[in-house]
Amino acid sequence: MEKDKKHHAIKAILLPEPSSSDLRGKQSVRATFKLTEKSIHAINIVSVHLGIKQKSLFDHLIEDKKCLRLIANEIKDVVFDKQNRIQKTYVLSRRTLLSLDQTAKNFNAPRDAIVEFSIKRLIPLITGEREKHRNRKLILNEMKKHLEQGEKILQKAEKLLGQDDPVYGKFQSVIATCENAYNSTKSFIEKGEIIEEF
Repeated sequence: MEKDKKHHAIKAILLPEPSSSDLRGKQSVRATFKLTEKSIHAINIVSVHLGIKQKSLFDHLIEDKKCLRLIANEIKDVVFDKQNRIQKTYVLSRRTLLSLDQTAKNFNAPRDAIVEFSIKRLIPLITGEREKHRNRKLILNEMKKHLEQGEKILQKAEKLLGQDDPVYGKFQSVIATCENAYNSTKSFIEKGEIIEEF
């Protein structure tokens, strides 16, 4: 009886049903662009450094139709230099690719140029993250000094109190926590070294 009430309550909630076009729009498709090495590098850096899939980055950059139209309107009359460009294939959602193709057609703007200028929107983000990365390295250095000082105090506590003393035990756990924090921070910073190459 109680189960039937719950079942009827669920039926009473009207939820929008997904359409086949919505579902197809989420499908992954491959698209090839001719981009500068700097743009390819920017996508790689943001993807690796922030842990975001390249597909998600493209979806974010290109599905914003307002920005896409502004970019396309600005570059429609710009001569797009095709030299020194590398052909690169990316995975995008079908909806993102459709949005890109429609904008390029509507504004008579080169698709590759729209992608190139969309990627340039990442440059301020990379600059900010590079500055944060440098500051993280400074903090890591301070953490190392702090840890080394703590280890000296721990050795002194062992000598004066012995390993069985509760104060030694508490401080030992503090140092272990600091060491774990230092190691995980160091690992995170090492993964982020890619941002210094930009």
